[in-house]
Order: sequence, then C-alpha cells, then structure tokens
Amino acid sequence: MQLWKRNLVVLWFANFTVMAGMSLVMPFLPLYIEDLGVTDPQELTRWAGLVFSGTFMTSAIFAPIWGALSDRTGRRVMLIRSAVGMAIVMALMGFVTSVDHLFYLRLAMGVISGFIPAAVALMATNTPKEHVGYALGTLQTGAVSGQIIGPLIGGVLANFLGFRSVFWFTAGMLVIATVIVTVFVKENFQKPAPASKGAKSERRRFEMVGHLKLIWPMLVVSFLITFSSMMVDPMMSLYVSQLVPGSESVALIAGMITACTGIANIIFSPRLGRLGDRVGYKKVLLLAMCGAGLMYLPQAFVTAPWQLMICRFGLGMCIGGLLPQVNSLIRSRVPLEVQGRMFGYNTSAMFLGNLCGPNVGGFIGGKYGFGSLFIIATCTMLCNALWLKFAVKDRQPKPDAKAPAESGA
Repeated sequence: MQLWKRNLVVLWFANFTVMAGMSLVMPFLPLYIEDLGVTDPQELTRWAGLVFSGTFMTSAIFAPIWGALSDRTGRRVMLIRSAVGMAIVMALMGFVTSVDHLFYLRLAMGVISGFIPAAVALMATNTPKEHVGYALGTLQTGAVSGQIIGPLIGGVLANFLGFRSVFWFTAGMLVIATVIVTVFVKENFQKPAPASKGAKSERRRFEMVGHLKLIWPMLVVSFLITFSSMMVDPMMSLYVSQLVPGSESVALIAGMITACTGIANIIFSPRLGRLGDRVGYKKVLLLAMCGAGLMYLPQAFVTAPWQLMICRFGLGMCIGGLLPQVNSLIRSRVPLEVQGRMFGYNTSAMFLGNLCGPNVGGFIGGKYGFGSLFIIATCTMLCNALWLKFAVKDRQPKPDAKAPAESGA
C-alpha cells in the first residue's frame, strides 16, 4: 500500500478516536458544572458558556504557533504532542472540585490541542497533489463519524458510571490515538536548512505577500463557513421542540436530525473531494457553498421534523464539500515549508467562527425567532460564495518551486 493511503487509513481511525473522545463530554458538560456546585440558573448558563468557549479562545491564539512549529519539526510530532497533552488535561478534568478548575483546564485544552489540524496538514503535505481533495474529504469523515458516535457513548457512560468516569475514558481514547499515530503514521519530512539573514528576510517578505494576497481571503471563507453552521446547530434541539411542542422525544428527534447531516457528510465528502481533484477545488467549493445556502432556506419554513430531516441531509451533502476544499486550496497554493503555519491560521479562523456563531445565533434566535437564523445563514453562505468568487483568484503564479499547482481551478 502506498504511504499516503496507509497514512489516510491510520489517521482516519485516529481522527475518529479523538473526535469521539472529545465529544463524549459535550452533552453533559452543563450537568457536570451543576454537579460541581453551580446551581443558580443564571450562573450555570454563564459558566457553561465560558467553559464551552474557553477552548476555542485559546485554540484560536495558539493554532498558528503550533502550525509554524510543525513547519520546522514535522506534523507527526505535533500529532503526538497534541494527543498526549489532551489526554493529560482530560484526565485531570475528572478530578476537579470546582468550576474554576474546570474552566482553567478547558483553557489549557485549547493551548495544547490541535490534533485534527495537524492531521490535515500531514495528510495534505504527504499526499500526491492529484489525490489531495479525496484524501482530505475522506479524512473529514473520520472526525464527523466520531462526532456522531461520541455523544451516544458519553451519554451511556455518564448514566451508568458517572460524569467523572467519562473524562477518564476519554483520556484513554486519546492515549489510543497517540499509540496509533506513533506506531503506524510515517511522514516524509525534510527539516528546512538553516537560512542566512538575507534568506530569512526574503521569506518574511514572501509570507507577508501570502497573507495579504491569498491567506486572508481564505480565512474569511473559513470563518463564515463555521460561523453559519454554529449559528444554527446549537439551536437545533430548541427548534425541534417548537415543531413538536409537548413531545417527550425532542432529544431523540434532534439527535436523529443531527445524525442525518453527519451521515450525508460522510457519504459525500470523499466524492466531492475527488471531484475537486478533477475539476478544481474552487469550483467545487463554490458549488457546495451555493447548495448549502439554498438548503438552509427551507429549514426556516418546515412544519414537521421529517421535513427538517430531509433538508438537513441535503445540507450535509453540501457541507462535505466545504472545509476539505478550503484545505485543498491552501495546500495547492502555498509552499510546503509554510503550509503548517497557513493551516494554523485557517484553524484560528474556524475557531473564531465556532466562538462567535453560537453567541450571535442565541441573540438573534431569542429576539427574532429560530426561523430567522436559517434565513441569515442562507444570506451569509451566499455572500461567502460571492466573496470566494471574486476575492480568491482562479490562478496565481507559483510562489515557489515546491508549491504544487492546483488542478483545474
């Protein structure tokens, strides 16, 4: 088996393990905070928001730092560093005695995290350019699968073994991911040679040009993609409760609807990635953005859960062609020696979208109704497509001999 194919299989399972482990704790995190002694409803809501968003805040700051370091040390080292660090922090969360300790550990989790971005960077830089879209699309399905399965496992464990045991179980899954990467992942990485002062100055000038002409338009694209999604997704259970008032199965129905989106993503992400390899990543990204925007709109007018489920499945089909294509575009247009840093910047933009989306969505949904969120998401996604069309150029001169050209874009 070719090296890139073996890495893809191994990293798929590693991504699945990490995301399943990380999502184990999310369904009961507010309940764990309550168990730590925060019983006032307003205080509970405030602490839940802080604890949830704390990881994203520090991740947005440190992702470019780890990305830059990976350009000098290799991506495999960053994978192992992240997995070991997250395992230690997650195990410590099971021993906390106050919500303050939990919040500080969530901040620490953001500081040392970065497994998924490092996996994307390793896969992108060690895959032949004609297969990058397929590889990154397939890799995403591992993370999505983990996100679907994780909450179910976490709910069962919390019910039978208690909240703290879930953190320790998650730490164990992260240790497994560490072993998988250490034993099976191989990376073709050449440490950059020491550069003279003149060469360092030239590199800084090139990186600045890259930030201005390429990276910042793509950062806007990634931010708006995650912002649109996170503005809507956290409100899904509340929206379902409006569609079936008085039902005792709201959580089950909302879970099924969320799973539909994930299943469609798993099915179509590799296919859209392969299509991007053939016709160009920007073309597929534009198509997926327009499709996602149009699939958001009817969700504002549904009257039954089955209608919402169909719309969310269609949305999942389009989501499979969003962030993997963004990563493929970045990989195809920047030199190999700075790709880790570029993926780090892109990860920061995504984390900012994850941070801002729920807060904006909660405010707008509470003031104007949940249906308005889908209309705003439609407008945001279509505006994002226009931005991509005109701000990201179809072709650029190769900035460096090591930078592979994008196919068909």
